[in-house]
Amino acid sequence: MTTPQYLNPHQARTADPTPYEKKLAAVIEDVFGSGTHDLPGLVAGLNARDLPAPDGNPWTEDTFRTEMRRLGA
Repeated sequence: MTTPQYLNPHQARTADPTPYEKKLAAVIEDVFGSGTHDLPGLVAGLNARDLPAPDGNPWTEDTFRTEMRRLGA
């Protein structure tokens, strides 16, 4: 008998999410929940929700990709 497969969403996490990471995740979920599912729309949604990029400027597709790489997403 094989063991059922499952996904542990925290299996690759090395530390608890920071408040910034939690807020970013919540805003991304909100944008996706509104029906947006492409990168330009996600970036526009982040900017519309007053969540600046880490450098304090509005998000761009490049800054979003860079931040996701930094966070290991």
